[in-house]
Amino acid sequence: MSHEHVSYLELLARGAATEAYDRPVLLARASGAGPEELAGLEEAKQLALRVRAELEGRRRREAELSALFATAHDLAGLRDLDAVLRAIVQRARALLGTEVAYLSLNDPAAGDTYMRVTEGSVSARFQQLRLGMGEGLGGLVAQTARPYVTDDYFHDERFQHTRTIDTAVRDEGLVAILGVPLTLGSQVIGVLFAADRRARVFGREQVALLGSFAAHAAVAIDTANLLAETRSALAELERANDIIREHSAVIERASEVHDRLSELVLRGGGVQDVADAVSEVLGGAVEFTETTAGPARHAGGHAVRDGDDWVAAVSAGGEHLGALVLRGRPDLDPVDLRTLERAALVTSLLLLARRSAGEAEQRVRGELLDDLLDAPDRDRRLLRERAARLRADSDAPHVVLAARIDRAGPDGGSEPPGRESADRQRLWSAASHLAATRRGLASARDGGTVLLLPLGPGEDAAELARQTAAQLGGALREPVTVGASAPVRAPLDHPDQVAGAYQEARRCLDALRVLHRAGEGAAAEDLGFLGLLLADGRDIGGFVERTIGQVVAYDGRRGTDLVRTLDAYFASGMSPARTKDDLHVHVNTVAQRLERVGRLLGPDWQSPPRALEIQLALRLHALASPAPAGDRGRP
Repeated sequence: MSHEHVSYLELLARGAATEAYDRPVLLARASGAGPEELAGLEEAKQLALRVRAELEGRRRREAELSALFATAHDLAGLRDLDAVLRAIVQRARALLGTEVAYLSLNDPAAGDTYMRVTEGSVSARFQQLRLGMGEGLGGLVAQTARPYVTDDYFHDERFQHTRTIDTAVRDEGLVAILGVPLTLGSQVIGVLFAADRRARVFGREQVALLGSFAAHAAVAIDTANLLAETRSALAELERANDIIREHSAVIERASEVHDRLSELVLRGGGVQDVADAVSEVLGGAVEFTETTAGPARHAGGHAVRDGDDWVAAVSAGGEHLGALVLRGRPDLDPVDLRTLERAALVTSLLLLARRSAGEAEQRVRGELLDDLLDAPDRDRRLLRERAARLRADSDAPHVVLAARIDRAGPDGGSEPPGRESADRQRLWSAASHLAATRRGLASARDGGTVLLLPLGPGEDAAELARQTAAQLGGALREPVTVGASAPVRAPLDHPDQVAGAYQEARRCLDALRVLHRAGEGAAAEDLGFLGLLLADGRDIGGFVERTIGQVVAYDGRRGTDLVRTLDAYFASGMSPARTKDDLHVHVNTVAQRLERVGRLLGPDWQSPPRALEIQLALRLHALASPAPAGDRGRP
């Protein structure tokens, strides 16, 4: 074997690039080899290149088979359909060497097809694209059940171009696109795509490979649908068994509830104790509300159905005190109905027994809070003594909360005077009860209610506001909106701070109503940049740090330009194609930077609420830290 032939074997052994195979011929020609020797070398070179191509093809087929095997393994252990589809799209992108891969599914109800999974995409418009049947390359694949490929999308007239589709494809910067159908039997359920941001010709082997992945994706979807149907059938069987068990135990429950209600009355239990006992016995959620549905008021002590709920009026001497509402049990047998009615009778007796004592304590708590708000110069020792008699926590940090029933929005009509007065009374009563259980204070004020509640361990003002709105709203069966102040330390030692905190809580309450967030609770920190307008401290630095701090820190550590890229991206209407023109970089560079931003800020960073706050944070960051003089002219 000649030396030159050994050289070609060495090149094959180390997997050298194609260009390296010209070197033995060039060296022989330079050393004066004759025509016969050069011809032999050229023939050996061609043979070695054919062997190299065959080895490359085998390696490629081995990688493809490995990916298909891994996909089949994922299907065998299918737990999460989205995870399997993402894996298929990621492997298709890697093996075909494309910059973007994505999968769409048909929507029979809407008569179109929509994006389900994308990999490598950075355009929000593209990720939310819907294609009509027959529109664009993907719509044509979905309609004809045949693969289609184009090496230059915008100059290919074989399929129908629409402004919506072309705008989204141009926004993503795609040029070459390959699409293959996802089929179940003879039905097309979607399309699997591979695409590049440059002109490219897809070979038959690549079309076949993507088709194999599409077949796996179709199997995954079919398997997930079958699993969902199986789970639904099992759930139906379980519900049937529950009904059988429930009917067999109905007499036992009736006896149990009678014994438990008798015990509650004898040991002085409360309304919540009655509701809890009946909830456990009847197997549904029972709650007491101060409002009574119309039919229940005139049912003569009998429980009546209200939608999927059952309502038993709580009344005494013709006065309606409220109702017990049973949820989660739309069908009740006669024994369970009598149980609910007996619980309503016991509840009315407990309410009458505790009304006088409760009203007296509520008035005392309200008077103490009114003194803190209106007369902060009162003797602090006397304030502490009054708080101690009410078992109020006077040392922990407290939050002032302004609460209001918001049946109508901020632009809605006003309530009738009688209804408005009744609402205030109900809200004050519920707030007073909540304050007593939380060792706080409550008072009716300014058309609503003000509460002063201590913070629990690990609790903050925003969380306390949300809890209070949920608890008051649940008690009244009405939306109750709650605005919270910043914490006040030892309010009985600093009564002058309580009035200011109340004004802050009212501003937050008004902001929630303007934002149409009736029935919610929040502090200024919950309202994003609007919180900057409400808070006295104007924590601009904290807002910027919470919103884009990770991106700024990443630029500082790595010397990257993610902040400048974000600025340009929003300035260009969130278009990667226009962003690359502003920054004078390739669209792939923009795509890579935006992928990094997504990993730092989270997948929803392009949603309208997040995008608005990010843009404001970028502007505040630029104002707070202007670029050095030497950098201001940098592209």
